[in-house]
Amino acid sequence: MRSVAEPQKNVEPQQPDALHDARPALEDSHRFHFAVVSDTHIIDTFYKPGSENGVEDNTTILQANDHLITARTALNKLRFADGSRIEQVFVPGDVFHNYPSTDYDFYFKNETRLDIANKLLSGFDAPVHVGWGNHDYDIGHISREMSHRLFEAKFKTKPYWSMEHKGFRFIMLNNFLGVTCDPTSPSYHRDYGSLGEEQLQWLEAQLAERRPSVIFIHYPLWSVAPVEMKDFGLHPLLRRYRGDIQIVIAGHWHKWIDFAHTYGPQHTVVGSTRYDEHSYMVFEADAREGEIRWLDQSRVRWSTHYADPLPLG
Repeated sequence: MRSVAEPQKNVEPQQPDALHDARPALEDSHRFHFAVVSDTHIIDTFYKPGSENGVEDNTTILQANDHLITARTALNKLRFADGSRIEQVFVPGDVFHNYPSTDYDFYFKNETRLDIANKLLSGFDAPVHVGWGNHDYDIGHISREMSHRLFEAKFKTKPYWSMEHKGFRFIMLNNFLGVTCDPTSPSYHRDYGSLGEEQLQWLEAQLAERRPSVIFIHYPLWSVAPVEMKDFGLHPLLRRYRGDIQIVIAGHWHKWIDFAHTYGPQHTVVGSTRYDEHSYMVFEADAREGEIRWLDQSRVRWSTHYADPLPLG
């Protein structure tokens, strides 16, 4: 993506057979594929059915584990024209659904939804990289520090991070570390995200290296503080580096929403596997061009929970 005004090669709608289009095998392997699976909401035997809001929520939460398995099976089976497979999988938050206990030791004396999530995600043939959602915290009841310790122990994951893969940088942000998620702050607002100065400084350093980047964050940018210290904040950073940021992908709303270039780079909210086992994304990245293509965008039923099945034939 080069500017807001230019056509976006990486999010161009693709036909259903785009996953299998005729491309020659590449000697230098400068293309690769990755997938995004969000809001898996894994539960365990300690979960109490009927505790959600409404029939749909109470039904889908009981299907969440099986839906992830179905999505995982499809992505593991997927082969591209050159014989390659998905190389990386990213999960931008709500890996599991709430905490069954406030006792840290409970999670090491029992098999909980954290362990089940880890087992299910380990079943992907590609490495899986997770981020943080509001259900992965229990702010106000469990300290963020305890959640961070559990994530480190169970998923080997820091509160926010970046990784490199074949010329691309993947950045997982955490919108629960700023003052809006601090119950002691007058700015506390549990439905409004913020990053905090330390993370923002870190993000700016990441983006200043001008690598082609993909950014993940749990809350859609609509619900994240634009600025946090004077004019310094996430939204200005995204606009400043929009030429390098291929796409910003969020979850949380469980529905497919296209914000286009409202915030500079393309911003898309991905559907949730909890609600639909076909709601995930498949991308091709081209290291020579420094760009990505969303291959299965035509499956999406915008403004709903749903997507059509992945064509595997």
